[in-house]
Amino acid sequence: MIRYTSNKQLSLAEFDWPFQTALDENNRWVKLSQVVPWDELAESYYQAFTSKRGRPTKDARVVIGAVIIKHKLCLSDRETVAQIQENPYLQYFVGLPGYQMEPPFAPSLFVEIRKRMGATLFDDFHAAVVERIEKGPSDPKKRKDKARPADNDKAAEKAASKPEQTSGNDVPALPESEEATESEVASEETEAPEHQGKLILDATVAPQAIRYPTDLSLLNEARELTEKIIDHLYPHTDQKTKPRTYRQKARKAYLAIAKQKRPAAKVRRKGIKQQLQYLRRNLKHIEGLLEHWPQGQPIPLPRWLLYRYWVIQHLYAQQWEMYRNRRHRCDDRIVSISQPYVRPIVRGKLDKPVEFGAKLSVSLMGEGIACVDEIRWDAFHEGKDLVRQVEAYKARHGYYPEVVLADPAYGSRANRRYLKQHGIRFGGKPLGRPQKETDENREALKKEKAQRQADYRQRIPIEGKFGQGKRGYGLGYIEAKRADTSAAWISSIFLVMNLMVLLRIFFALSKFTLAGRWWSLHEEKGLWWQQDSRVFHGIR
Repeated sequence: MIRYTSNKQLSLAEFDWPFQTALDENNRWVKLSQVVPWDELAESYYQAFTSKRGRPTKDARVVIGAVIIKHKLCLSDRETVAQIQENPYLQYFVGLPGYQMEPPFAPSLFVEIRKRMGATLFDDFHAAVVERIEKGPSDPKKRKDKARPADNDKAAEKAASKPEQTSGNDVPALPESEEATESEVASEETEAPEHQGKLILDATVAPQAIRYPTDLSLLNEARELTEKIIDHLYPHTDQKTKPRTYRQKARKAYLAIAKQKRPAAKVRRKGIKQQLQYLRRNLKHIEGLLEHWPQGQPIPLPRWLLYRYWVIQHLYAQQWEMYRNRRHRCDDRIVSISQPYVRPIVRGKLDKPVEFGAKLSVSLMGEGIACVDEIRWDAFHEGKDLVRQVEAYKARHGYYPEVVLADPAYGSRANRRYLKQHGIRFGGKPLGRPQKETDENREALKKEKAQRQADYRQRIPIEGKFGQGKRGYGLGYIEAKRADTSAAWISSIFLVMNLMVLLRIFFALSKFTLAGRWWSLHEEKGLWWQQDSRVFHGIR
């Protein structure tokens, strides 16, 4: 059940603070709370809930604010709740009416929050951020005037009773009806642009927080889990003797190889064969123990252990097939028993040739807003997502971009044909053999080469965005344990980075607005400002 309260931003003076020291209005969390579109985010968050039944939910601002704090500071679930409980600025940011000593919610609620936040919800979040940027900063004085209609009525009556004062150089004001008519005509004359802005595309991998997988370590982990399964099932059967697992010998054989710094290939193959034999024996024992429960009757195993038993059977089949054929790859290879959806993705980098995590297809707009267009766990060709990303750009802004900047992987013939049909320039090297340089085309070829070099330099921001996410916001170490919660974790990081861009844009616009007001006030006094010397000079 939805329990909705208005998310209009309180002023810092209205925040209930039990101490005498006043809170700082220039605090980073106070500034960030003023630019976040809370009402739009809350409306999107509540779409998955019903208002007629169920237990009342936590307020949307508390939930969304806690997610922002968690990924902005790179905290764990428990530490995030503890920080909110101890910090008054964080409590003000999440929308609490005053300082309280109790935690806002239990840390385990973060798991349910991540389960609810799907791709559609984050698309709405990003759309709200883009719309907020297009609208620009709102004046807090105007918000206060809208909140007090009685004061506006008094101000209107006072303005109506006050005679108009016009100077000789001033143009008399038009009636509101005439102004509206002229604005409507002007809006009809100006058509919406067909192409505007630039779209930067690239792909990256968000590594999952798993141990680096090797065949020997995976088989050893699977063997230990099958031993736990046997320990759980045996007491519930009528067998007189417990199945023999040789766990001590198997553990000793594994450590003899794992402790070597660089074991030889023959030694690794021998160790894999031993672990496969121990694992095969344990799986046969488990099948024999499961015969004591008829089909349809629940098995006395914890849910997490039963889930791993299903994964272990697929893991054994893959490892046995690779061992038998003397190969080191297979389709849909399992690299983690607890997270079997994770796949190895070959990236070809010098320090990390293979990464284990979700592959992201990301688009970056001119303002610095990054949108995650695709999250998949299998290795895919990112060039096939170009059409979908360009159409998503048009859905967000209402027009196509002027240019698409991407690496050569996106420059397929089909993509170039699609961009040419829609009048979009592709910032990459043309296909085919380069033209022969002559006196007639020498200048044109130089201009094309300079344009390509400029396009390559303009692709740098998206690489910086990936580095910012992985080094500053934990995008390089995703600690969620499920596929859906990992996707929500990744999207939350990009949401926080976009909010930081929103804060930077609004801060710059506010400084520009203050400078414009200063200029309008001092222009009448005959003062002008020389930007180079940063000094004031008087004309009179």
